[in-house]
Amino acid sequence: MELPSSDELARHLMALHEDSPAPTALFDQDDVLRYANPAFCQAFDTRPDGRTRWIDLMRANLAKGCGNVVSSNDQETWLAAAASRRGKQAFRSFEADLRDGRWIWMSETTHANGWMLCSACDITALKVDDRALRQERDKALRAAQSDPLTGISNRRHVMQQLEQQVAALNQSATSLALALLDLDHFKAINDSFGHDAGDAVIRDFSRLLQQSSRRGDGCGRIGGEEFMLVMGDVDEAQAHSILERLHASVSQSRPLADHPERGYTYSVGLALARPGESVAQLCKRADLALYEAKAEGRDRCCQSP
Repeated sequence: MELPSSDELARHLMALHEDSPAPTALFDQDDVLRYANPAFCQAFDTRPDGRTRWIDLMRANLAKGCGNVVSSNDQETWLAAAASRRGKQAFRSFEADLRDGRWIWMSETTHANGWMLCSACDITALKVDDRALRQERDKALRAAQSDPLTGISNRRHVMQQLEQQVAALNQSATSLALALLDLDHFKAINDSFGHDAGDAVIRDFSRLLQQSSRRGDGCGRIGGEEFMLVMGDVDEAQAHSILERLHASVSQSRPLADHPERGYTYSVGLALARPGESVAQLCKRADLALYEAKAEGRDRCCQSP
């Protein structure tokens, strides 16, 4: 029997996805929804338009009361925590509750080029005796990986991502850039406007850092006002482009409602990884570049030679 052509196989595969009751979707390297079968469109009240990013889809679902059930009262922190885990592994799977009462098992498969296939199956009818225990386990895992104030990765989680990227760099011909970021004169914000204002600035910067980075990049809060951005598979120009996008957003941001005229700045130390370099050596070079940025007057990016 003659094997079907690639085009014929693609037609059959697409027809099966269209008819399947299992929600299926495809996101590109920028996390824009490119394809969704009718089951996914119905579950998440959406349709592919070539513009909608995953986080915008989730935010719209929260506003409309559909899609995922969110147990947290702080929806933006929940979104940040979910985004911090998305696309960081070639494959992951997890349980999720939908607002329509269904219980699904969602899997995410991420290709090396950044495209992601999301596929879910309905497991509502499965045995649920141990479900509460599994949910508590998953909640504990999320808490162990997330910064409680901002929802982005905590120090431990983002360092794990850095270690994985360095290991990959030393095993293949890829590239890696590390940026350490520190909010300028943060103590003055706390002293002048109070710790609530300081928290608002930290949350704002975390949100913009995550928005400016790519889905596969690791970003996390590693200290009080210190952050890390791990950029895999980038050259020098691409790393600077990501940082420039962040700078443009922060320069326009005014997160203090009681002081709408007040913005904030930050300093960056950037290092491009060298083959054979350890995590400690890479961090040291980025830290020295950050120190240089501060010494030169802050509100700038300095790169390690």
